[in-house]
Amino acid sequence: MTEIPATMTAAVLSAFGGPENLTAQTRPVPSPRRGEVLVQVHAASVNPIDYKLRRNGPAMAPALPGVLGCDMAGVVVALGDGVTGFAVGDRVFGSPGGVKTVGGTNAEYIRADARVLARMPSGLGFREAAALPLVSITAWEGLIDRARVEPGERVLIHGGAGGVGHVAIQIAKAAGAHVTATISSPEKARIARELGADETVNYRDETAEAYVARLTAGRGFDVVMDATGGSDLATSFAAARLNGRVVTIVSQYPADLTPMHGKGLSLHVVFMIIPILHDIGREHHGQIMNRVAALVEAGRLRPLLDPARFSLAQAGAAQAHLEEGRATGKVVIDVRADAAT
Repeated sequence: MTEIPATMTAAVLSAFGGPENLTAQTRPVPSPRRGEVLVQVHAASVNPIDYKLRRNGPAMAPALPGVLGCDMAGVVVALGDGVTGFAVGDRVFGSPGGVKTVGGTNAEYIRADARVLARMPSGLGFREAAALPLVSITAWEGLIDRARVEPGERVLIHGGAGGVGHVAIQIAKAAGAHVTATISSPEKARIARELGADETVNYRDETAEAYVARLTAGRGFDVVMDATGGSDLATSFAAARLNGRVVTIVSQYPADLTPMHGKGLSLHVVFMIIPILHDIGREHHGQIMNRVAALVEAGRLRPLLDPARFSLAQAGAAQAHLEEGRATGKVVIDVRADAAT
């Protein structure tokens, strides 16, 4: 049994702004409350929401000084009252915090709501498992819960080699769809195809109208998911068929919705941290993580990891690496030296 220390190291954000405001500091190890488990974090992955919270201030960020980080994989070391389904020693993964109401995963320990966790799939190390939660939940909510992708449907994923996009390709394929991914280079096209994409489109070389004509005989795609985090709903609308479904992971910008009316489109906005922020429907995140684990074990889903390695003390550099667009796949922080196991 792992001895639980009184203190731990965490990457603490002292002020909103640049990545230099994240520094390694000593903090007390939290105690799990009712319905929570204490997890010794072995690896934590970085997502765009982490640097957006760091830059943009207190609306959804933890109170300062605070700990960011949504994703983690680690080992359960203590159980709060009322916890069932987990035991001390279980390897778990999930997206339990890093926002206003719950402390983040960029720390050696985190108390986590047991409802949002699942046991790690066999065959994955901590680094790989930590890369999956937020992006998998986002892709699942968009494609399965909202768009309800059916076997044989044509699905277009914008940003197929990105964090959400590379998982979305695999979830859509597991649902039986024919998948096209937009990419920006031959290397990213290769990655998308290795992950299961049936077709790839270099959006720099071909317009939506052109690839809709080439790949769907002008009909359009049944489902379009913009997984880029960008601000181009117009391209998704142009690529969708009549009465098609469009999913986006970002909608914080003005957009002309007129094309939706002409095509009878439905638009679904996915904001996966709502259950963590508002303590509503958290158990569904755990259900998704269990489905993701099953897909991994069936050989139908795997994470794409950026090769750069970062320690907990380098959390600011890890965020900068992602923020500056230098990453291919998920950026992972090695919270413990054995994170690769």
